[in-house]
Amino acid sequence: MHPFSYTRVSDTGEALNAGHRGGRYIAGGTTLVDLMRETVERPEILVDISSLPLDEVSVTERGGLRIGALVTMAEAAAHAKVRTLFPVISEALELSASAQLRNMATIGGNIMQRTRCTYFRDVTADCNKREPGSGCAAREGFNRTHAILGTSDHCVATHPSDVAVAFAALEGTVHLLGPDGEREVPFVDFLLRPDNTPQREHALERGELITAVEIPAYPRPLKSGYLKVRDRQSYEFALTSAAVALHVRGGVIREALVAAGGVGTVPWKLPAVERHLIGERPSESLWAAAAARAAEGARPLKHNRFKAELLERTVERQLRIVGGTK
Repeated sequence: MHPFSYTRVSDTGEALNAGHRGGRYIAGGTTLVDLMRETVERPEILVDISSLPLDEVSVTERGGLRIGALVTMAEAAAHAKVRTLFPVISEALELSASAQLRNMATIGGNIMQRTRCTYFRDVTADCNKREPGSGCAAREGFNRTHAILGTSDHCVATHPSDVAVAFAALEGTVHLLGPDGEREVPFVDFLLRPDNTPQREHALERGELITAVEIPAYPRPLKSGYLKVRDRQSYEFALTSAAVALHVRGGVIREALVAAGGVGTVPWKLPAVERHLIGERPSESLWAAAAARAAEGARPLKHNRFKAELLERTVERQLRIVGGTK
């Protein structure tokens, strides 16, 4: 681990000043500290923001949900309003990491976590995300767990967050605070695809701070859930996952929100699947036909060709579960 300085701040103004000077924000530290130990990350200044008043969950005036950036994963998963309004969020959180990590890790930190690509974490391997211009060892290496959607010639790493998939499906908004004031970014635009700049992973500007993630209100009842397919049942990242939310009224699907994880360089919204569902009556044939569109545009690699079919099956199964025809 390389030498660094540490400062703890007590208000957002102090945090923004430190961040604007190049400080890296840290709260639970469950990702950043690991990367520092492995010398993948080498921040010179750590700014501890864990004392900032960003740790509340509240219902918005319109009936949506606002989750503070410093709410822990465990707190968010257990919150009564989260479980009642958007169980897909609770389920995604409860299927993430270990109980100990969920007690420490924050919502803001979770969506900002960096890829678990082994080549990114091996400082001897070529990785454009870690060292731009060095190459991508995963493209020709062992790439079974890597992305098939949103990839580029420069990077094929998946985004590891489960709850980010739920936020993408629900079309949430990330609230930011920076030197120039507050702004909001749609969640689907907050995490960036690699394209030619894989080292730039998010839409944060220098010194900006995530303050909350907001989920808009949806017509009730909105049934939702999260399905995660992995190599083992505990403490493992997704091979594929599906976040699904459906509003059915009068026997017809009026709202369909679907996103996938484990297969994209970012949480992958599935608009083609959603469009196929809207206005239709739930049925086994509908779930299958909609899910068949889940892997459109996929670019599998040598070792992860199975993910396209697995994604379709994962989405179909979760549509069936949430749609009530399992």
